[in-house]
Amino acid sequence: MEMIKYLSRLDLFHGLSEEELLQLNHVTPLEICNKGTVVASPHMEPKVLYIVKSGKVRLYKLTAGGKELTLDILGAGHLFGEMTSFHTEAAMFAVTMEDSVICEIESRQFRRLISEQPDLAFKYIELVTGRLKEMEELLEYMAYGSVRQRLLFLLQKLAAKFSPDSQAAGEWAPLEIELTHHELATMTGSIRETVTPILNQLVSEGVLRKEGARKPYSIHRSRLEAALAVCK
Repeated sequence: MEMIKYLSRLDLFHGLSEEELLQLNHVTPLEICNKGTVVASPHMEPKVLYIVKSGKVRLYKLTAGGKELTLDILGAGHLFGEMTSFHTEAAMFAVTMEDSVICEIESRQFRRLISEQPDLAFKYIELVTGRLKEMEELLEYMAYGSVRQRLLFLLQKLAAKFSPDSQAAGEWAPLEIELTHHELATMTGSIRETVTPILNQLVSEGVLRKEGARKPYSIHRSRLEAALAVCK
């Protein structure tokens, strides 16, 4: 029953009856993954759709030079896999950033589900469209933006994803994810030696703040938006 309640809270499955969720429960096995577990890769048979029940997952691709290019970081309730982006994730790796619980849905069951549920199919299309829009924005910044622009864009997306409820509490949004300077550099296609001075500058500008060395950053939403607008 706990799994059914969880599925019902996901946007993709919201509105399904308890009976439909019960059927879905039988085809969404749970896998407990330790930190650093490779959940998906080009060398593994795709499960088509993965759901993050708890924890965090990093999606990345390997460049021609063999470097990791982080595409996204997903938390509880987010989906990923072959069918979430019209096969653009076929060469994607997915690795857990912390101990996580992942649900898996096989291709046959998911295709049957969306064929029987038109509303679910529409929600699925909206989800895919949103993912493609984010990917287009990311590629545009990677191609034409400075490292500062890329970093500001990344922080904006992370705040929307990992501090969605903090906006009502004030301008400062504490990120519910801790990332090293090296990880932030990897996600912006840069190196740590370039990213660290920019992060320090954003702290001095009041865009970021950090309560301690091992604490995650907090982001000042309006100042971040203003800094990103200036870059554009």
